[in-house]
Amino acid sequence: MSTPEFAGLTALVTGGASGIGLATARLLAARGARVACLDLTPGNVPEPLVGIRADVADDAEVRAAVEEAVRVLGGIDVLINNAGIGAQGTIEDNTDDEWHRVFDVNVLGMVRVTRAALPHLRRSGSAAIVNTCSVAATAGLPDRVLYSATKGAVLALTRATAADLVHTGIRVNCVNPGTADTPWIGRLLDRAADPVAERAALNARQPMGRLVSAEEVAAAIAYLASPLSGSSTGTALPVDGGMQGLRTRPRT
Repeated sequence: MSTPEFAGLTALVTGGASGIGLATARLLAARGARVACLDLTPGNVPEPLVGIRADVADDAEVRAAVEEAVRVLGGIDVLINNAGIGAQGTIEDNTDDEWHRVFDVNVLGMVRVTRAALPHLRRSGSAAIVNTCSVAATAGLPDRVLYSATKGAVLALTRATAADLVHTGIRVNCVNPGTADTPWIGRLLDRAADPVAERAALNARQPMGRLVSAEEVAAAIAYLASPLSGSSTGTALPVDGGMQGLRTRPRT
């Protein structure tokens, strides 16, 4: 029987109590990793995962949580920067405070966690960082200008960090999901005037005709985090049902 690809490795997943983060943490654990999840609601993290409270918008909390994860796990080999929040609206619709808040979580949150984890990642012989980006970084989506701007920043952050760290042996990549069937999308649909019609519209804008599952995104994250993808760095891997790259005819 072959050894699981993450056997002997440790992983830290932000936003790991639900959605893509939880699916990723579970998959990494199933493949042999010891996993800690940083989240605002660590009590929702199931065993054998370790839940640790952290608000990625608070640098002191992040640093304390990373050190707690290192204490529990014994180190950090893999960092999954997944914590993030959504935003709707055109360029006229969001206040300055909302712009600052979403950037503080979606972009600076990744900066804070990566910065705190780097001393430990440098001691790993198989270090990888994977950031959860979005197709919104590369495709213009209506009513998502603030969210899209943060994800464009995440894409640039990923590539620049990969360039800075390539000679240290730390790989840095990101995944670009399409519209994923996550709790945030569920809340968005609940607020819609016609949830059924809104879900149908979200399904239709992805060429495969359905939302991306959290498990599909997790599989892509695990691939980029794995020692088996040791020559991949600075990569953005789409998991979007063809949304970015395909130009298909409308279904009749």
